[in-house]
This record gives sequence, structure tokens and C-alpha cells, in this order.
Amino acid sequence: MARAPQPRRITLGGHEAVALTPQEYEQLVASRRQIGGQSARVRVLSLQAKRTAQLLHELETLIETRGDACQDPAHVPSATCPGAGATPGHADTVCLRCAVAALLRRHRDAAT
Repeated sequence: MARAPQPRRITLGGHEAVALTPQEYEQLVASRRQIGGQSARVRVLSLQAKRTAQLLHELETLIETRGDACQDPAHVPSATCPGAGATPGHADTVCLRCAVAALLRRHRDAAT
């Protein structure tokens, strides 16, 4: 493993300082810019992840049905879903709600 370079220390006006060549200074400035850019990207990604998690939580709350069968995480939407005896379009909507709510729960639980 390479040893870290040791700075050249000088004393100016009674205070210790570090001397850099112009090339070393430019490398230092470039590194600081890169770190600043990466830090900004991490902040944006963190904010997007929080917003996405909130969106998924709100989506799950919005589409979740209140039937006992649909509250079971192992539930597979079928004819036992609430509203299965309703009009064909309504039954499909209820089963789709069950399926999406179960999918969101499964992915949320896998992430924690």
C-alpha cells in the first residue's frame, strides 16, 4: 500500500502552514469540486428516495381495500376478494387494488 504524501510545512509570520506547488493546488481544487458535485448528487438522490417512499406509502393507503382477505400479505386476488360478486368492472378494480396493495407491501417489507 502506498504511503500518503507528507505535506511540506513552512512557518510564515510565526504560524505553521503547508506549501503546495501550483499543480498540487489545482489538484486540490479539482478534488474539492468533484466532492462538492458528488455531495449535491447524493442530496438530490436522498430527497428523491424519500419522496418515492412517501409516494408509495400514500399510493398503498389510497388503493388498499379494507376487506379481511386483502389485508393478508399472502393473499392472492381471486374470487374471494370483496366485491367479487359485484358487477364485472367493479370486481376487477377491487382485485387490482388487492394485487397492487400486496405488491407495494411486499416491496416495502423487502426494503426494510
